[in-house]
Formats: sequence, C-alpha cells, structure tokens
Amino acid sequence: MPDNSLLIILGATASGKTKLAVEMATELDGEIISADSRQIFKQMDIGTGKDLNEYSIGDKIIPHHLIDILEPGERYHVDAFKNDFYKAFQSIIEKGKKPILCGGTGMYIHSLLQNQNYTAVPVNINFRNELEFLSKDELVNVLSKYQSDSALSVDLSSKKRLIRAIEIAEYLKYNKLEIVERPEIKPIIFGLKSKVEITRSNILKRLDTRLQNGMIEEVQNLLAQGISKEILVFYGLEYKFIVSHLSGELSFDELTMKLGIAICQFAKRQNTFFRKMEKDGVLINWLDALAPLNLVKQQILEKVSK
Repeated sequence: MPDNSLLIILGATASGKTKLAVEMATELDGEIISADSRQIFKQMDIGTGKDLNEYSIGDKIIPHHLIDILEPGERYHVDAFKNDFYKAFQSIIEKGKKPILCGGTGMYIHSLLQNQNYTAVPVNINFRNELEFLSKDELVNVLSKYQSDSALSVDLSSKKRLIRAIEIAEYLKYNKLEIVERPEIKPIIFGLKSKVEITRSNILKRLDTRLQNGMIEEVQNLLAQGISKEILVFYGLEYKFIVSHLSGELSFDELTMKLGIAICQFAKRQNTFFRKMEKDGVLINWLDALAPLNLVKQQILEKVSK
C-alpha cells in the first residue's frame, strides 16, 4: 500500500466488519480506527455491539482508536470525529503502521472522503426546533433566500438535509468558516454485503445473544448513574427500546420483536447510504460477507498490493 493509504472496511450492522478488519490489521501490521458513532462512549458496550474481544487474535491485541473516548451522556458530531480521526491517522502513519478505518456510520466515512468543511458548523438546537414546524416546500423557500454555497446541491426531498443546509447558511451570515488543512489520504474501500435474509438472521441472532448477555442491565446501570432517558434515547435504537421496556411501555417479547425489526430497518438504511456514496463517486469494492475469511482476505490483499 502507498504512503498515507487508508484501508476502509464498511458494511451494515452484523456484517462481520470488525473481525475482517482485525484480520487485515494482522496481515498488514495495522491499527484500527473505529467509524462508529456510538462505540466512542464508555460503559456502552453491549448496546453498541462493541465486541472488544474481537480485537484479539491469540494473545495479541490489535491497537484500536476512537473507542471508549467519551463518558456516557456526552455528545459527539461529525466534525469531532474528523478531528479525532486525523489525529489517530497521523499517529499510526508516524509509527510506520497501516491505518484501517472500520465501521458502519456512513456519514462519518463519507465526511472524510468528501472533506466537507461545513461539518465544522455547530448545531443550533433552538433554530432547528423552529424549522421543524415548516413543511419541505416552506424550507425550500427559506433556503432560497440565503446567498450561500450551502444552498447548492441540497437534497430537496430530505427535510433533515434542508434544515441542516439552512442552519449552515444562517451560521455563515454572521461567521467566517475556518478552513482546516488536513493530511492527504489515499483510500481504498471494501464493503461487506449479504443477502437481506442472511443479514436479518444475523441481526436477530446477535440481538438474542446481547439480550442474554446483559444489554438491559447495561441500560439500567446507565440510568442509575443519572444518565437521562432522553439522552439514552438519542443514542439509538437499542437504548430507545430498552428505555421503553424499563418504563413499562413494552413487554420483553414486544421489546425483542420491535427492536429486531428496527435494527433490520436500520441495516437497510445503512446500505442505502452506501449506495448514495457510490452515486457521489465513491468506489466501493463489494465482498461477499459469507465467503470464507481467507478468500476475502486474499481478495483485499490482491487489491491493496497493486
């Protein structure tokens, strides 16, 4: 692999990304950078699918970054991820190791490949709340009144993206955006993909295991520490549904059924985002997640050695 190269392994939840990334880190003398929006939080292991034991091969622990770096209850965003990523990337390169980015948070990965400076614009909760009451047509009209580059190339069908574009444009009316120089990266991207029914089966099996291994108790402990229900709901599906279960709104059977459906729908959204990345010109080399591990490793090695 050339200097400043970055091997990226992405895929939907339960696709086997971490296991493959660890194997590749062993082959290439690499270190792993996590691209997961929730595994950054301490004490949130089972609910985020952290699986820290997967970072070991025999008695060797593969170095990994951007996992367990924040306390539960804190907030994180794309620009913070970019800052933390480049620090980890530079440190790995300086050690003569190969950086391997692994995760399923497409927005994080895409932000590195597109290098959008607008991720540095802070979130304005009050302003967003005001915009939430507007229809898509009304939001388009509001956006059209700004003379800003952020108003260009916006997905007009997405209310969420319209609100973000207006938020950026409003910020730029009164603030100058500082351009941060980043080191060049030369990415080669591999994605793991399975048939929908296989993905669904893997998700449901893993959910059952996580529930048996204390995922509900993990959420109980976070609540006991004073982490609010609202914050936990913000952290994603597992926490949202378990909070509802602990509040008496869902029985255990309802929790299992509804959470399983929601995670499957989330995996579908992840794959939709990866397809959007491809439409934006990102080349993803897709691999069969069910293929023998040695075959998948060989396919990657053949590509990265060119």
